[in-house]
Amino acid sequence: MNSLRLFIVSDSVGETGELVAKAAISQYLNADQNAVLKRFPYIDSIDHLQEIVKLAVAQKAFIVYTLVSQELRDYMQSETKKFYVTAVDLMGPLLDALEKELDAPPLQEAGLVRKLDDDYFKKVEAIEFAVKYDDGRDPRGILMADIVLVGISRTSKTPLSQYLAHKRLKVANVPLVPEVDPPDELYHVDPNKCFGLVISPDKLNNIRKERLIALGLNDDANYAKIDRIHEEISHFHKVVDRIGCEIVDVTNRAVEETANLILSKLQK
Repeated sequence: MNSLRLFIVSDSVGETGELVAKAAISQYLNADQNAVLKRFPYIDSIDHLQEIVKLAVAQKAFIVYTLVSQELRDYMQSETKKFYVTAVDLMGPLLDALEKELDAPPLQEAGLVRKLDDDYFKKVEAIEFAVKYDDGRDPRGILMADIVLVGISRTSKTPLSQYLAHKRLKVANVPLVPEVDPPDELYHVDPNKCFGLVISPDKLNNIRKERLIALGLNDDANYAKIDRIHEEISHFHKVVDRIGCEIVDVTNRAVEETANLILSKLQK
């Protein structure tokens, strides 16, 4: 088999073109041993394309291109025909078909797939962070977090952490109990990224009673007693006063409302 020199031309990284080219080459016995692939990423001008086509002529190279710009695709098509360079447009036919099917023009913005991938992985990373540093399991996460939530039991710390994680924010949350000293890291955190969650004693009393019943326990346990709740809230205020962080009242607020309030405060 003759040696194959293949140029992959893209207005983004060029991964798509290379993967498709390798998949096609793999269909030919030992072709991978006789093929030389070279990427030309982030091509955004006709001058660049002109130089690449000249190089392809000199090296007798085959061109595969993924260009979202109609102008660049048209130029590549005409220029390669002019110099009798074999070229395959991987993106154009699909974009044309989708435009016809959807009756809407493409954005013609390079690198959108990669942006979507980066966005997805940041979200996954944030969700994993929220799980790892949930409920004060590992205080080391406090100083690495974008947002730190503190509050007594049943103030929506965990669901709020997960909701904010879907916004690609790394959130650690720490439960406050009078009998347990908070981790030292909590007193070294930037107060501007820490939020104390508080709730009205009566509302919390009802929530905790319902929680105990759901667990098959008596609702008169110390956990749900109003005196105990007042004790915990008093301890909460001592801790957040020392941290110097802002307090957010979650009474009768949905998780989404609390999250939006925190985000607005964080932006300020």
